[in-house]
Amino acid sequence: MAESKRVRGFSWIGAGLLAFLTGGAALAFETAPAAAVSQGTPALAFPGAQGWAAQTPGGRGGKVLRVTTLAASGPGSFAEAIATPGPRIVVFEVGGVVDLDMKELRIAEPFLTIAGQTAPQPGITFIKGGLTIATHDVVVRHIRMRPGDGNKPKWSGDIDAITTVRGAQDVIVDHCSLTWATDENLSASSTRFLGEGEQQWMEAASRRITYSNNIIAEGLANATHPKGEHSKGSLIHDHVNDVLIIGNLYAHNYERNPLFKGGARGQVINNLIYDPGQRAVHYNLIAEEWLGHPYSRGAMAVRGNVMRAGISTEELAFFTVGGSGDLDVYLDDNIALDRIGRPLPQQGRYTTTPIHVDAMRKAPALPFGVTLLPSDKVQDAVVANAGARPWDRDDVDRRILADTIEGRGRIIDSQEQVGGYPKQEATRQAFVPADWDMDTMEPRKPLPRRAPLK
Repeated sequence: MAESKRVRGFSWIGAGLLAFLTGGAALAFETAPAAAVSQGTPALAFPGAQGWAAQTPGGRGGKVLRVTTLAASGPGSFAEAIATPGPRIVVFEVGGVVDLDMKELRIAEPFLTIAGQTAPQPGITFIKGGLTIATHDVVVRHIRMRPGDGNKPKWSGDIDAITTVRGAQDVIVDHCSLTWATDENLSASSTRFLGEGEQQWMEAASRRITYSNNIIAEGLANATHPKGEHSKGSLIHDHVNDVLIIGNLYAHNYERNPLFKGGARGQVINNLIYDPGQRAVHYNLIAEEWLGHPYSRGAMAVRGNVMRAGISTEELAFFTVGGSGDLDVYLDDNIALDRIGRPLPQQGRYTTTPIHVDAMRKAPALPFGVTLLPSDKVQDAVVANAGARPWDRDDVDRRILADTIEGRGRIIDSQEQVGGYPKQEATRQAFVPADWDMDTMEPRKPLPRRAPLK
């Protein structure tokens, strides 16, 4: 396949900081399929794609790989498809549950689109495992990842539902349902100090990441993590940059809804946070992890979000800072309420270190493609749109959303407290390319809707 070069992106330091302040996107420096570029202007990954990663081609123009089995590996499996080299679009001719047997699937080959929207009802759900993205130009949509504890002993190990690691760039995780992780439900990671100096540390971290319209819920508290309590939503690791977290539902996670660590930079926009434990949105550079290195300065814009306390919520503020290191922050139009609608504090601290938290004098420009909703419109928008296959939600998502609406539910230690792993019979339906826009993987006609929850 013919290839055309994408523009070489600048680092966060210098041009990258300008990108944060202007909403511009630094483009990847790898080669991409020619189909990714139309008359010199990169197309959107799909209609409505947002953020610094919005114009990734994913697997556009590549091979169409059909998943035909619910087996965890082997011919026709999802694992085989994501390991295949070259640009590729993964579609599903089978629906149901894939049991990963407490193993991690790793995406190491770039230019990939995972199109969970193509699966026949009830869609595709992965249990007892996680997905790690360790490459660039990846689009993941409309899948459910539900690791759970796998009935393993306490302190025996941990699994993220989805995470990016070093080398991950231009990644979108959109409209996925991520629950019951024993580490984070959805994270962006780094190696913290790979290379020499802040510029190289930023370049080595996950960057140009969009997490949009997901359900990020019910991280397991006292399950199998070696550290003990670990109900966590999203960790945005040290030096991760150009990250957009937008339109997600965070529900029943004790902390990290989300957490930005030292020097991380991005925007948190129009999310609904329900029943956090002791922290909602927070920033924390941990000095012990930075011994011998100068502290990097973080940057966060947190706008138009809603936090509602639930049964598990302790005393907290909407946005808190901890640890060490300085932060530039822009907070605007965020609602935080207790269980009967009384306002909660907007800002707090869980440190005595003299951190300089400096309010930006003006709002950073919104990332590419973002239209900011006023916070009083966010709850209804997120409830209507978040999670895998909103037209065809499974019973787990329906329960979480119903509890969010009605103020029920709590932080859990095991999936068994809420009905256990889903059990679904396999369904089959041939994938017909003519039914889909193969550039964006959007259906050419509306998909059948499941009846609303009563």
